[in-house]
Amino acid sequence: MTTGILYLIPNTLGSSQTGEDLPAIIPDNVLQVTSSLDYFIVENAKTARAHLNRVAHLLPLKTPLQQIEMAQLNVKTDKSTLPALLTPILAGKNAGLISEAGVPAVADPGADLVRLAHEKGITVKPLVGPSSLLLSLMASGLNGQSFAFNGYLPVDADTRQKRIKALEARSAIDHQTQLFIETPYRNEMLFKSLCQALAPSTWLCIATDVSLAEESIETLPVSQWRKRLKEGKLPDFNRRPTVFLFLA
Repeated sequence: MTTGILYLIPNTLGSSQTGEDLPAIIPDNVLQVTSSLDYFIVENAKTARAHLNRVAHLLPLKTPLQQIEMAQLNVKTDKSTLPALLTPILAGKNAGLISEAGVPAVADPGADLVRLAHEKGITVKPLVGPSSLLLSLMASGLNGQSFAFNGYLPVDADTRQKRIKALEARSAIDHQTQLFIETPYRNEMLFKSLCQALAPSTWLCIATDVSLAEESIETLPVSQWRKRLKEGKLPDFNRRPTVFLFLA
């Protein structure tokens, strides 16, 4: 029996509810594949259905949205349940893996499922779409030849400061751009920690709402960010998805 294909389907980083902006963000062939599937493994069912509804405004779905099968995979999913998610694919059905935003399996719990798919001989096809990490790196002006994504920094203030200094030391030695993200309501706390811990000459980029109409990407030396902070001129990132990047 021929197994199906696991497609890694990019989602928007935030979009209108009508879908008219999808062609500027998601390539046509990706929309075609998405519309042809009736089994999805998703981080968030509500978000995934909203995305499929936007696709349906441009292309008819092969299967009515209400009849599409969805299995949930998020950070709380027990790894022992992952094989069951692949059972339909092993039986010959094509499937799509969709993250809540951006590309699946990058800063996303889908990586474990993708690795298991490889172990079981399932073909994995990544499809082109927006990644806030890569788009931010592209626009930052920082080193795109060597970079590291570090996920979330520690919440504890002292531990966070030590981690920032350690990453800055690594950045200086390897000339490596350091990327990380934060829960949007803690953006201000992290920004202030960076201004305090980093050297004045270190370049810091704040990239907010990447690919959206409200997008803001700005790279300045920490000395200038400190001046703005002292003047009470914080970046406009309150509760908005933001990528932080720096290069020592």
